[in-house]
Amino acid sequence: MKKKKGLYLELFLSTLYLSAFTFGGGYVIVSMMKKKFCDDLHYIDETEILNLVAIAQSAPGAIAVNGAIVLGYKMAGIPGILVCVLGTVIPPFAIIYIISMFYHAFIANEIIKNLLVGMRAGVGALIASVVYDMGAGVIKENKWRAMIIMGATFILNYILNVNIGYIVLGCIAIGLFDCFVIHKKVDEA
Repeated sequence: MKKKKGLYLELFLSTLYLSAFTFGGGYVIVSMMKKKFCDDLHYIDETEILNLVAIAQSAPGAIAVNGAIVLGYKMAGIPGILVCVLGTVIPPFAIIYIISMFYHAFIANEIIKNLLVGMRAGVGALIASVVYDMGAGVIKENKWRAMIIMGATFILNYILNVNIGYIVLGCIAIGLFDCFVIHKKVDEA
């Protein structure tokens, strides 16, 4: 039981830290989660972090919270979910509460405005880093189908301006076809 308490505390403090010092949304926290849980603590490997991100993106809600749910469940079941989600949501709630108390002072302050503009640039770089890391993982494993889907998704959304909802539905259809048709034939053979 003492070992589990240590795990719960480590999960709580890790998710609390990541959530408190991550600005810019869910994709930014992905690289920090990889560094903490994959590289430092060795709770999960790179393939599992890619799967965690895919699940977190696919589920409704914030990526950080969805990622905390998946990680918490993998590490410690339902109590792990509660611990990780609590650690993930406390910092944003506290920060938003404090900002709301001083909203009018913040909105008129030039230093705060410039700080937020500077943070946008940093967030953009972190998101680019996450995309690079995830793409490199797919390419390293030499998964041609995943590389083709990744390229097609980029072209459809960025160049042809296809609504991302249709692209997600198409990817779901490809995944279902792969799971129930292609892998079924392989399993039967």
